[in-house]
Amino acid sequence: MNTKYEKIFQSFTFPSGVEVKNRIMIAPMTTYSSQDNGELSEQELAYYKERSGGVGAFITACAYVSLDGKGFPGQFSVDDDIFIPGLNKLAKTIQSNGTKAILQIYHGGRQSPPTLLPDHQPISPSAIAAEREGSPVPREMTEVEIQNTIKAFGEATRRAIEAGFDGVEIHGANTYLLQQFFSPHSNRREDRWGGTLEKRMQFPLAVVDSVKRAVAEHAKTPFIIGYRISPEEGTNPGITLEDTLQFVEKLADQAIDYLHISVMHFWNGSFREKNESHSRIIKIYEKVGSRVPIVGVGSLHTPDEVIGALETGVPLIALGRELLMEPKWIEKVEAGQEDHIRTTLSKNDQKELVIPDLLWERLVNVKGWLPVEE
Repeated sequence: MNTKYEKIFQSFTFPSGVEVKNRIMIAPMTTYSSQDNGELSEQELAYYKERSGGVGAFITACAYVSLDGKGFPGQFSVDDDIFIPGLNKLAKTIQSNGTKAILQIYHGGRQSPPTLLPDHQPISPSAIAAEREGSPVPREMTEVEIQNTIKAFGEATRRAIEAGFDGVEIHGANTYLLQQFFSPHSNRREDRWGGTLEKRMQFPLAVVDSVKRAVAEHAKTPFIIGYRISPEEGTNPGITLEDTLQFVEKLADQAIDYLHISVMHFWNGSFREKNESHSRIIKIYEKVGSRVPIVGVGSLHTPDEVIGALETGVPLIALGRELLMEPKWIEKVEAGQEDHIRTTLSKNDQKELVIPDLLWERLVNVKGWLPVEE
């Protein structure tokens, strides 16, 4: 290994006490490849196995905590105890060579396609459609539904513990339900769950509390709790970076293990405030990084780029597309073979890369997502 990459391979201990063997996590990526009933498929398990072992931790694709929150075709479920045996297979698959397994849990809210829902009706904090063509108008959630959803995140965490995972990541990013409660665009409520910035924080904070209570009650060994957040929204009204800086102060008070900042590029500044060019990840790190570990992500393809990000003080880096194209990214860096890391996707590589059929179709057909060679 080239000595300049040694920092990548330093171990890290989360506040909970869980230790990972290096600073690289695999970012959560949807596979579209589970069974219609929410069970994991053998193709998915093979995909996870191929990418495990080298990295310190693997964050799974998001699993829905209740049927009214399913957001993708081919998405797996954590909404019932019947799924625990399959989830246990997934946890063991990831952990087989020392990688920590983190289950991402979420609810799609108004982003859930009606065709995937039992009553064909998405729900959200308010009856406001997303600003994209063809978006359905969701039904405003009742107090009972809000409480049931908070409880569902706790129950999902219990199942993750019983399935043998090392932690959960609460998905509060990418315009899904937790972000919808925080957003002034999707949350127009006038009760205790909406209105002021502080009230819009209450639902995600209640979910964090539900997850923490489940861990305290059911986990017999240290267990990771992470939270993924998108720092801004493009809608008007929408979440601003200043909103997020106030929110992460609250999240840092929750004694969680990390904040995962969901952006397309680690170094990019605000897209809402054009004169704010300072990296949003760095701004959040400077605000709360001394109180909660920050996970950076976004267009860091090479080990040199990862080292540049780690040298800012951000302790952990998540890689996504890089591990789709190069499952052995970390192993090749460790072996001094960084020049052999794949940086493009060939249409002939599906079998070698162990990518499920439905995910492969999207990777090679969605323009701009990955550099695909003909």
